[in-house]
Amino acid sequence: MNHSRRTTVVFSFLLSAVGLLANAGVARADTVTEWNTRACDIVASANIDTPSANRVLAIMHTAIYEAVNAITKKYPASGLKLNATGGGSVDAAVAGASRASLVKLVPAKAIDVEVAFQKVMAAIPNGASKDAGVLIGERAANAILASRAEDGFATAETYRPYTIAGVYVPTAIPLVSHWPNRKPWVMTSASQFRPGPPPDLKSDLWARDYNEIKAIGRKDNSTRTKEQTDIARFWEVTGPVIYHVLVKSVADSPGRDVTRNARMFMMVTQATDDAMIAVFDAKYHYNFWRPITAIRNADIDGNNATERDGSWTPFINTPMHPEYPCAHCIVSGAIGTVLEPEIGNGTVLSTTSPSANGAKRTWVKIEDFIQEVANGRIYDGVHFRTSTEVGTAMGRQVGKLAVAKYPAK
Repeated sequence: MNHSRRTTVVFSFLLSAVGLLANAGVARADTVTEWNTRACDIVASANIDTPSANRVLAIMHTAIYEAVNAITKKYPASGLKLNATGGGSVDAAVAGASRASLVKLVPAKAIDVEVAFQKVMAAIPNGASKDAGVLIGERAANAILASRAEDGFATAETYRPYTIAGVYVPTAIPLVSHWPNRKPWVMTSASQFRPGPPPDLKSDLWARDYNEIKAIGRKDNSTRTKEQTDIARFWEVTGPVIYHVLVKSVADSPGRDVTRNARMFMMVTQATDDAMIAVFDAKYHYNFWRPITAIRNADIDGNNATERDGSWTPFINTPMHPEYPCAHCIVSGAIGTVLEPEIGNGTVLSTTSPSANGAKRTWVKIEDFIQEVANGRIYDGVHFRTSTEVGTAMGRQVGKLAVAKYPAK
C-alpha cells in the first residue's frame, strides 16, 4: 500500500472512531439511568404489581439521590447524616444504594442484583473513593428503608366482597385495597386530594360518559380509528416499564448531570408512589363501577339516555380495582408536572410500549403526552371521560407538591 493510500485509510478510520465515540457519548445514559433500567427489569421479571413496583423505585431512587447529593452537594441537604465529608465515587454510591435497596425489597432477585453490582464495581478503579462511595450508598439506602419500614405497605388486605349470603360473586380480590393506609412521601395524607364523587347516574354528564365509552371503548365494532386503536394498545401496559423510559428521554438530553438526574428520578418516583396512594384512596372510597359492569347493567342506573348491552366487552381486560378516578391518568399528570420544569428547548419526550410490540411514540409538549394517556384509557374501554379528567387533575396536584418539596436552590 502506498503512503497516500495508507494515510487516507488511517484518516478514514480515525473519523469513524471519532464518530462512534461521539455517538456513544450521546447515547450513553449516566449511572442513575443505568440503574433505573436495571431496577425496572428486575421488578418486571419478579412479576411485582404496578403499585408495589412504584414503591420499590421510589425507595431506591430516594436513596440514590441522598447518596449522590451527599457527595456532590449540588442541592440543599436533606438532613440525612451520611458522613460524606471526604467525598467518594458517585458511580459506587449509586451502585451501593441500588444494591442495598433492591436486595431488601426484591429478595427473589438478589442474585441478579448482585451480578449487576459486581459488574459495575469491576469498572470502577479500586481505592478509597470507591469504598467510600459504596458505604455512602449503603447508608443512604438503609436510612430510607428504615424510614419506610412502617409506611403501611405490609398492612393486611381485608377487602370485603359485596354480596348477600349464599350468592356467588367473582372471587378475585381487587388490587391493593390497603393502599389508602400507606404513608405518603409528599402528601400530608392519602385523602389530601380526594375528589368529589363521580357523576350522578341520572345526570346528563353520566349519559355523556356512558355513551362515549360504549361506542369507542368496545372490543368489536367500535367507532375507534386506527390511530385511536394504536393509542389504546400502547397504553394498555402500566408502571415503570413505560413511564421511566419517558423520564430517561429527559435525563439523556444535553446539559444534564448525574445529581440533577438523581433528583429528577427521586421526584418522579415519589410523586408516582403518592399518586397511587391518592388514587386508591379515592377508588375504594367511592367504589364506582367499571364500564363493563355499567353497560351490562344500564337498565338499573335510572337514566333513560343509557341503553343496556348485555354482551358488551372492553378493548382490553379491565383492571381489578374500582373505576374512579383513573390511575394511569393520575400517574401521567404527576410525572408530567414533575418533568415540565426539567425540559429544555428541543427536548422530545418518547417512550416504548411492551403491549404494542415495542412501538415508540413521541411528544413535543407535556400536555400532549398527558392527554394521550387519558384518551387511551377511554379507547381501552376501562375508564369514563370524567374519571380521566379528575385523575389527571389529581396527578398535577401531587406533582406540584413534589417539585415544591425539593427546590433546586
